This record gives sequence, structure tokens and C-alpha cells, in this order.
Amino acid sequence: MNGQLKEEKVFKDPVHHYVYVQDETIWSLINTKEFQRLRRIRQLGTTYLTFHGAEHSRFSHSLGVYEITRRIISQFERYGYPDWPKEERLVSLCAALLHDVGHGPFSHSLEEIFDTDHEEWTCAILMGETEINGVLRSVSEEFPSQVAAVIKKKYPKPIVVSLISSQMDADRMDYLLRDAYFTGVNYGTFDLERILRVLRPYKGKIVVKDSGMHAVEHYLMSRYQMYWQIYFHPVTRSSEIILRQIFRRAQQLNAEGYQFGWMTRSIKQLLDNTLELKDYLKLDEALAQTAFSEWEQEADPLLSDLCHRFLNRQLYKYVTIDQPDELLLGEVAATLESIGLNPDYHMEIDFPFDLPYDVYRPDRQEGEKREKAPILLLDEHDEISEISLKSDIVRSITGLHQGKYHLYYPEEPLRANKAQLSDRMRKLFQLD
Repeated sequence: MNGQLKEEKVFKDPVHHYVYVQDETIWSLINTKEFQRLRRIRQLGTTYLTFHGAEHSRFSHSLGVYEITRRIISQFERYGYPDWPKEERLVSLCAALLHDVGHGPFSHSLEEIFDTDHEEWTCAILMGETEINGVLRSVSEEFPSQVAAVIKKKYPKPIVVSLISSQMDADRMDYLLRDAYFTGVNYGTFDLERILRVLRPYKGKIVVKDSGMHAVEHYLMSRYQMYWQIYFHPVTRSSEIILRQIFRRAQQLNAEGYQFGWMTRSIKQLLDNTLELKDYLKLDEALAQTAFSEWEQEADPLLSDLCHRFLNRQLYKYVTIDQPDELLLGEVAATLESIGLNPDYHMEIDFPFDLPYDVYRPDRQEGEKREKAPILLLDEHDEISEISLKSDIVRSITGLHQGKYHLYYPEEPLRANKAQLSDRMRKLFQLD
């Protein structure tokens, strides 16, 4: 059974100042080995190679999401809002704390290569033979599946899901503020205190008092700026490309029966796509970095070079191009091959894009991609409207797919062999 701690526990936090823990269950979850593993996984993957301060972990972010959720619920309870189901407090806090516990090293880059989903691993951790499962079952036998249902967005009360998964949820609010703090930029800052004060539970949803619309606009613009200035920074994208190429090459070599000089059981299972939960939990960024350091000595020159580049930040350069056509890409690939490079690994076209806000469309067809729950405004007449109907700012950024095509490539061999290149290729790669 969940109970209150005899003495409140407090974490000092650079973003929220303090994170308060009053529940035995939350304190026990924080101290499980699966949650402590998040200390060894960076929140922003390879972004530290662009913004050197971005060394913060999924652990600190998860505590931050918990703290924002706790503050929202505490406010709902303090004002006695009848539309907040008080019995959902613990499941909401646990889901907030554990929402990222299934992340692997370098998170989304790893997911792209091996077609995995951190939310599926999160649910496997909640439901499997883990310390986290034991803590959750101490509340009730059904409690692990209830928390997992929130993570999977299938919980029967949408108001609980929207706390950690909507277009203005505790997850997004924490990572914007935290990532801005640790990257040293101001783009992600917004008035969190004001937003928390204007949130209301209403008819099974979380809405925003319409007097807080401008604070929400600021939040959405901050998110917009963070994506283009931080998350989609072209240097960070270059490091992500090399990281993916390392794992792609290792996976290819493994499939061909290559005998690695260094390998662990968990990495071998990763390459084989046969990971079991106990081995997945051994994967963290310390192990990945060790693998890269060892693979730098491998006999395969491509894997060795990719690992050397990643470890020593010798990243691919990039040029901005118009929408690429097959003729141009074919010429680039032939140029790379002519000087001994492998186009499968030494060139990539990248086109990042983000939806700053996805307007709610009731007529959206079944199967059509749906964004997270919309932001709803509540006026003085208890009427609800979707925010883009009232905000010119939100309407102006709704549906934007801003982005540029970048061609990534290793500059050094091209520059060393530029005499062999056509005038068009020398101009494209900016070698003159």
C-alpha cells in the first residue's frame, strides 16, 4: 500500500529549485535500479557535441516531469476542483516519473536503427520482473497495468493521460525549460508559474483559463524556437547521422558473420534484434561509448573511421541544397565512389521538420496521423474553444513544416581529392 513518508524528501533542482517527494511509492521507485539507470542516459543524446553543457540526464528530466505533475495535481486538490478525480493522483505521479524509463542510449537515434520504441520498453519494465514492477505491485496487483495504460495512452480517463501526453503536458514543459538551461540559450524559457496557475480540470479534460492564452502562446513559440535552434541544429544532426551509421555498419558486419574483436552479450543481442529485457537494461551510454572506443581498433576500416569520428568530434560537413533530385544524388554518389568512399555511409540527405502546433480537426480521417491532445481555452461562460481559433500567433505557426535539405559528407577526403572532381561537384562541396 502507498503511504506518506515520515519526512518529506527533497531534491535540489536547477530548473524547479526543488523536487518534493511525499509518497513512499514514489521514493521507492526513484531508488530502483531501473530508474537509477537513467542517470547514465543523456536527455539530449548527441547534442553535447554541439552545446557542451547538454550533459543532463533522463533521470533529472523524469524528476522534473514528476514535479510539474505533482504541482498541477496539488493545485487542483487545493482549490477543490470537482472535475479532478482525486483517486487518480498516485497513478498520475507514477506515470509522470516513469514515462521515460524505457529509453536506451542515445534514445531516438537508436530507435530509428533498430526499430524499437522506448514506450514499449517502458511498459515491459513496468510489467516485467523488475524492481519497478515490485514497487508498483505493492500498491495493488492491477497497479502496474494501470500505469502502463497511461504510458500507452489507453487509460480510461483521458485527463490523466493528458498530464504527461498532450500538446502542453508536463513532459514538454520540463524538457523545454531544462534543455534551454543546460544548452545555455533563452529560446526555451516561458512563464511556467503562470501556465500552472491557469490550468483547470474540466469535463474530463485539462483546459486553460482564457486569460492565460498569452502565456501559452509564449510556450508554443519557445517550443518552436527550441526545435530549430537546438533539436534540429545541423551540427547535432551530423553527429546523429554518424551515430546511426556506426550502428548500421556494426549491424551489417554482424549479419555477415564478421568476428568483432570486442563484443558484449547485450550489444550482440541488440545487433541481432533479439534483446531480452534484462540485457536491454544493461545498455547505457557508458557501454555504448566503450563499444565505440573498442571498435575504433576494429579491422573494418569503415567502422573504425566512423567510431573515430564520433569519439573525436570529426563530424560530417553539410551544404544546404534545393529539393534534391535523383540526377544530382547519383552524381554525388559516383563522385564519392571515385575517390574510394562508400555512398551508403558517407552521404546522407537530411530534412528536419516539426509541427509547432497541430490544430485539432474533428474531421480527421481514421488512420490519419493525429497529434497529441489539443490546447483548449475555457472562457468566463464555461465555453471551450481550441486555441488556434482565438490566437493569431498560434494560427500563424499551425501546420508549418519549415525545413531545409542538408547534404552531409566527410570533407577531408573530398578536399584531398578535389582535383579529380568536376567543377559542379567542387562548387557543390564548396571546395574552391
